[in-house]
Amino acid sequence: MKKLAKPRFEQRRERRGFMRAGLALAATGGLAGCDALSHNDTAVDILRSAESLSNSVHRVLGRRAMAQEFSPSDVPPVFRANGTTMPPGEDYAEMVATGFADWRLTVDGLVGKPLELTMQELQAMPTRTQITRHDCVEGWSCIGQWKGVRLSHLLGLAQVRPEAKFVVFHCLDQMDADDEDTVYYESIDMDDAFHEQTILAWELNGKPLPVANGAPLRARIERQLGYKQPKYLHRIELVESFAALRGGRGGYWEDQGYNWYGGI
Repeated sequence: MKKLAKPRFEQRRERRGFMRAGLALAATGGLAGCDALSHNDTAVDILRSAESLSNSVHRVLGRRAMAQEFSPSDVPPVFRANGTTMPPGEDYAEMVATGFADWRLTVDGLVGKPLELTMQELQAMPTRTQITRHDCVEGWSCIGQWKGVRLSHLLGLAQVRPEAKFVVFHCLDQMDADDEDTVYYESIDMDDAFHEQTILAWELNGKPLPVANGAPLRARIERQLGYKQPKYLHRIELVESFAALRGGRGGYWEDQGYNWYGGI
């Protein structure tokens, strides 16, 4: 008798369970946080195995499959903040003090029509609200309600050129206050960029995005782990390859040894 395939939600649950169990084991040596994991050979091996598994399953299920969405009753009072909770430097502090009045989002690179948008212009665009679960590589999860504009809408306005293969997110947070080369960045491919649930969010749980959670704008790529969902966005760049970007691996943590694809 032919063996029936497991439902999609069960396959996703198994992948999450595999990563959480393995990373919890890796953390028993006293390590905590993304930086510690990046220096832990066991954790890196687990992430690589999980990446291979995720890629294989996503090829079967299709990269357009939707992440699970939840009801308002599932949303906790506070959405956990992680990583940078206040970017260093006077420039960002001044943005906060002025309510991000002078902040702009730039969309450039391999586009036919570069954009420079205010928050008011972004908020005037068609919006999407979704209640989803954030899964951190450290093993914790949190459900939140996000509101923003689909990334695909902005890419359509910018007229992405055919040779563009990746979307790079440039951020305002600096992982080491004394090292300008540690400014956070991330990237996704065009499948995730045009996914219906990939949004640029300015609202969390019905309120303006808090500073600790990435104000004024953060990416939500709902079928990927937390480190793939950058905060404090100020620029989106379309590129053909990662060759000219820092360590050439497509992201801050990837340059430290993490895998580029963080699908769940």
